[in-house]
Amino acid sequence: MLRRILLPLPLLVLAMIQPACKRSEAPAPAVEAPAPVAPKVDVRKDVHSYANVEALKLSALKLDLTVDFEARRLIGSAELRLQRLDPNAKELVLDTRALEISAVQAATGEGAWQPTTYKLAAADPLLGSALRIALPAGADRVRVLYRTGPAASGLQWLSPAQTAGKQQPFLFTQSQTIHARSWVPLQDTPAVRFTYEARVRTPKGLLAVMGAENELNAEPDGDYQFRMPQPIPSYLLALAVGELGFAATGPRSGIYAEPSVLEAAAREFADTEAMIAQAEKLYGPYRWGRYDLLILPPSFPFGGMENPRLTFASPTVIVGDKSLVSLVAHELAHSWSGNLVTNASWRDFWLNEGFTSYVTNRLMEAVYGRERGDMERVLEAEELKRDFAGVPEAQRPLASPPTPADPDDFAGVIPYNRGSLFLYNLELAFGRERFDAFLRSWFDGKAFSSQNTEDFLAFLDAQLLKDAGAVFTPELARDWIYGVPLPGDTQFPASDAFDQVAQLRADWLDRRIVARQLPFSRWSVLHWSYFLDGLPATLTAERLGELDLAASLSLSQNRFLLRSWLPLAIAHGYTAADEPTRQHLLRVGRMYYIAPVYRALLKTEAGRARAKAIYAEARPGYHPIAQAAIDKLIAEADAAAATAAKP
Repeated sequence: MLRRILLPLPLLVLAMIQPACKRSEAPAPAVEAPAPVAPKVDVRKDVHSYANVEALKLSALKLDLTVDFEARRLIGSAELRLQRLDPNAKELVLDTRALEISAVQAATGEGAWQPTTYKLAAADPLLGSALRIALPAGADRVRVLYRTGPAASGLQWLSPAQTAGKQQPFLFTQSQTIHARSWVPLQDTPAVRFTYEARVRTPKGLLAVMGAENELNAEPDGDYQFRMPQPIPSYLLALAVGELGFAATGPRSGIYAEPSVLEAAAREFADTEAMIAQAEKLYGPYRWGRYDLLILPPSFPFGGMENPRLTFASPTVIVGDKSLVSLVAHELAHSWSGNLVTNASWRDFWLNEGFTSYVTNRLMEAVYGRERGDMERVLEAEELKRDFAGVPEAQRPLASPPTPADPDDFAGVIPYNRGSLFLYNLELAFGRERFDAFLRSWFDGKAFSSQNTEDFLAFLDAQLLKDAGAVFTPELARDWIYGVPLPGDTQFPASDAFDQVAQLRADWLDRRIVARQLPFSRWSVLHWSYFLDGLPATLTAERLGELDLAASLSLSQNRFLLRSWLPLAIAHGYTAADEPTRQHLLRVGRMYYIAPVYRALLKTEAGRARAKAIYAEARPGYHPIAQAAIDKLIAEADAAAATAAKP
C-alpha cells in the first residue's frame, strides 16, 4: 500500500494520539493507568477458519485445474497431503466458499484412492461453508473433485475489452485474506503452511503463471506445470492467465505483462535487482529463488500482492519517473516480513504489514537516498495522524482480541502505519545497527513459520528489552501493541524537503507568490501530494482553478496525485474536475485510488447521485473485492442520509 499525505489534525485529535516531536533523553514520565496487557483469550484460534488444524494439518497440495473462460470456472481437483497431529482423527474439516463438490476420495500413504463421504455445511456469508470429510483409519491424503462458482470472490475474469491488448481474455486470483477458499478447498488460515504443485490447462495462446517456479519464456501451448518448494500459507496462492510477455530486469528478476505494457514496465522497475541486493544486506538472503512481477490489468483492486516469486502489481504504478516504485519495495520487503515470517491469524496482521512498511522505507532510503526515505516515512506518519481518529477505538491497538469481523476490513493505518512507527521508535531507541541485527535474527530464527503478537513480544523481551532499562521498557512495548492511544513519547519522522513544501504552500495561500511560481519542475508526486493534502478546508474553487491552470492537475495520469486532487476538487465544488473524476473511476479499479474519491462524492446529496451513476457504469469492471467495498460505502452513505432526514 502506498502512503498518502494528509491534512493537519485538530488539536483534539492530536491530544488523542499523544504525539511528541522528540523523545526525551530522560525516561518517560510514569502514568497512573496500568499498562495494557495481552487479551485473556485464545489468541492462537483463527476465528476465520473452520479447519480442524489441531488434529490434521495440510503439508502439501497438488492442483489439477482447467481454465474455462466461457463458463468462468476453474474445474479440476485438489489433492491434500496431511500431517496427522491426532492419530485418531476421523474427520477433516476444510474451508470452502461457493465451490461445487462432485466427489471426495481418501488414501493412506501411496495407497489407492477410495471414495469417502463428505458433507458441505450451510454457507456463512463471510466464512463460506465447512467441508467435513470422513477419514478412514490412518488416511493421510484427500482428493476433492470440484469446480468454482462463476462469481468466486478470489477470481476475476476479464473480457478482452478489459485488457490492454483488447484481443484475449484474462484471469487472475486474489487469495488474501480468506478468498483462497473460493477457488481451492483447503485449510484457509495463515497458521498453516504447505508446499504445492499444479498443472493448469488453458486455451492455447494464453500463458499461465503462478506464484511458484515458472518456466521463463514458456511457449503458450495451453498446458503448464508449476512447483512451489517453499511452504506458504493459503493466502499466497496465486494464478494468472492471459496474453503475457516477459522481460528480464536482472539475473533473478523480471516482468510479466501484456505486450503493450511490457517495455514501459521494464523501464519503471529496472531497479528491482538493486532493491533485492540492498534487502539482503540488511535482512539476510532472499530465499525464494526468483523475484518477478506480473503487471495486471487496471481492475486489480490493490497496489500489489506479495505472492512469493511473482508479485502481482497494478499498472497504476507505471508513471515514467519511478516516483511510485515504493510499491515494489513494499512487496519485495514481504519476502522477509509476511512471506518468510507470517502472521498466524488476521488479528496479527500488523506483523506482516507494519514490519513490511518499516522495511520498505529502509529500502527506499538505501536505493534512492536519505531524503527519499525521510519523505516516505513522513507520508506514512501523516496518514496515521489524520486517519487515527476515524478508526473505531477497539481497532486502534496493533493487536486486539480476535474478532469474527471481515478480515478484509483489517487493512488500514493501524497495522501498516502504527506498526511501522512502532518499529521506527524501536530503531531510534536502540540504534540502527542493533535494531537491524534484531530484525535479521527474527527473520532468520522464525523463517517459514507463522507467529502471533505474543510470540513477537516474547522474542522482543528476550533479545532487546531485557537489558534496555529505561531506554524502552516492556511496559512501553505493550502500550504500543495493546494500548488505544499512541504512547505519549512517540517520536515522529521529519523531512527537510517537506518543510520547504510547507513554506511554499504558506506563501501561496498568503498570496506572496502565485501558482506558476511554484517549482513544479523539481517536484515529484510526493511533493505534490504533501502540498495538496495540507490545503485548508476554507480554500475556494477559484484558488484550485489557479493551481489547475498552472500545473494541469486534472489532466494528470498519475493516480497517486489524483487521489489527492480529485477529493479536494469535489469538496470545494471545482466543477472543471468533474469529467476527470468520472474517467478516473471508470479506468481504475485499485481501491486505494477510488475509495477516497467515492467518499468525497458521497458526502452530499448531489454527490451521492453522481457517485451512483458513475458506479453503475464502472462496477462491472471492478474486482469482486472492490465491488463489495464500494457497495458498502454507498450503503453506509444512504443510511446516514436517511437518518439525517428523520425529524
